[in-house]
Amino acid sequence: MIRTLFLLAVLLIGNLNLFAQGQSKSKDFKVKGFHLDLRVQVMKMPALKKFAKQLKDNGMNTLIMEWEATYPFQNHPLIPNQFAYSREEVKEFVGYCEGMGVDVIPLQQSFGHVEYILRHYRYKDLREDQKDYSQINPLKEDLAKELFTDLFKDMISTHQSEYIHIGGDETYLLGHSKESQKKVAEVGKGRLYGDYIKLLCELVVSLGKKPVLWADIALKYPDALKGLPKETVFVDWNYGWDINMFGKHENLLNSGFEIWGAPSLRSHPDNYFITQWEKHFRNIREFIPLARGFGYQGMVITSWSTSGLYSSYWESPKDIVELYPVRRVYPLSGFNLLVEAYFKAANQEKPLEVDAFVRKYAQENYGLSSEESIRFWKVLGANPYEINQGVVSDPKLSIREVKDSAIWVQNEMKRFNPIKNKEEFKHYQLMSDIRARYLVYMDVEEELNSKTFDNTRLPVLIKTLKGLLDQEKELNARFMALNKDFLFEEEIAQEDFLRNSKIQLLYNRLTRLAN
Repeated sequence: MIRTLFLLAVLLIGNLNLFAQGQSKSKDFKVKGFHLDLRVQVMKMPALKKFAKQLKDNGMNTLIMEWEATYPFQNHPLIPNQFAYSREEVKEFVGYCEGMGVDVIPLQQSFGHVEYILRHYRYKDLREDQKDYSQINPLKEDLAKELFTDLFKDMISTHQSEYIHIGGDETYLLGHSKESQKKVAEVGKGRLYGDYIKLLCELVVSLGKKPVLWADIALKYPDALKGLPKETVFVDWNYGWDINMFGKHENLLNSGFEIWGAPSLRSHPDNYFITQWEKHFRNIREFIPLARGFGYQGMVITSWSTSGLYSSYWESPKDIVELYPVRRVYPLSGFNLLVEAYFKAANQEKPLEVDAFVRKYAQENYGLSSEESIRFWKVLGANPYEINQGVVSDPKLSIREVKDSAIWVQNEMKRFNPIKNKEEFKHYQLMSDIRARYLVYMDVEEELNSKTFDNTRLPVLIKTLKGLLDQEKELNARFMALNKDFLFEEEIAQEDFLRNSKIQLLYNRLTRLAN
C-alpha cells in the first residue's frame, strides 16, 4: 500500500513539474476542433450542419470527419454503407463549414480499423489475417499504396483541408502474419509499423497535404518516428490516464513533430447503459491545460459512438454477411453538457471548474434553482459502475447495490422539472431509465448464473423480465422522439433492437423452459 501511494505521488509530482515547465509555452491552440465518429449513429445532414454551426459559434475552427463507410467513394462501390451520403451532400457540407471558417479534415483509417473495407474479397490480398479483417498487412506496400492513393485522391476532390488524417491507432494485429513476424524478427515491431506509416505519410505529402495520425503506436515503438516527413502531425489521445501509458511521452515531445491533444466525451466503457460523466469532465479539466503546458498546437476532442471493434456474422467459414460494432453509446444528441464544457475549457487557459460549470449550465439552460443544480450534478455523476461477466468494476459493490443506486438515480431524475430546454433534459431522464432497466435485468442474470439457483424462482424472474419488456414500447417511442431529427429512422430501429435484445432472448428461453 505504501509503495503504491509513493508511486502515485511520484507520478503526480512528475506531471505537475511537466505542467509547470510548460507554462511559459501556454497560448491559444492553433487548431481547436471536434472529431466526429460516423461508424454508427450516422447523423442526418441538417443535424450535421447544426452541429458545425455550434462549433463555429463557440470558437472552434476544425472538424475531423471519420466518415468511414458513410463516404461515397467513386471507384469503390462496396465500401459505402446504406447510410452513405451522396457526393453532392459531402461537397455541400464541406463548403458550408469552410465558408464559416471551420476546416473539415477527412479521416481515412489506413492501417487498423479497416474491417469495413477488408470484409470484401476485392481487398482480401491486403488482409493481415483472413479471419480477422481489421488490419492491413504492412508488407503489402504496392497494393496499399494503390488503394489509399485512390481513396485519398477521392477525399481531396471533396475536401479543402490541408490535412488528411490517416488513423494508424490500435493496430492490434501488428506482427501477426508469418511475413510480418519475419520482419519483426529482423528489425522489430517499431520498424514494421514505422515503414508502413512512412509510406502513407509520404503518399499524403506527395498529394500536397499534411498527414495526421493518432500517436499511441508511435509512443509504444518510438523508432517508428524515424524518417517520417516533417509535415507529419501526431494526435496524442489521452482519456484520463498517465501520460506514459502508451510509452515514454518524452520521446513524442522531443520528436520535432507538431502535436495535437485529444481528450474524449464518449469512450470506453460508455455504452447504451452507462455514461461516466465525472470521468469525462475530469479528463477535459486535466488534460487540456496539460496539453497547453506541453506546447501542443491543437486540441481535438473525440466522441466515439462505438469501440471500433466488430463482431462478424458469417454465412460460411470464409464468407461474411455483416459486421456489427461491439459496444454502442447513447447518441451525441444527449451530450450537449459535455460538448459545451469542452468549448469552455478549450477557450480558456485555466482548468475548467467543473462543479461551477455544471451548476451554472443547469441554472442557465434548464432553469434549475441553485439547490437543484447541485443535486442535478450529484445525480448525474452517481452510479458510474461497469459490470463485466457478473463483476462490478468496484469490487466492494454487488450488482444488487448498483441496481438500487440506479433506481435512485432514475427517481431523482424524474423529480426535476426544467423550465427551459426541456427536450435536452429528457435525454438524461431517458438514459437513467435505460440504465435502471438494464440493471434490473443484470440482477436477474446474476441470479440465474448462481450455482445455488433455486428453480422455483423461475416464475418470479420471468415476471420481472416481462415487466421490463412491457416498458420497451414506451422507451423506444421516447428514444425516437428525441433522436428523429438526429439519426435516420432505420438506425433508430436498429438501436432499439440491439438495446433490447438481451432481455427478449432471456425471456424467450425462460418461458420455454418453464413450459
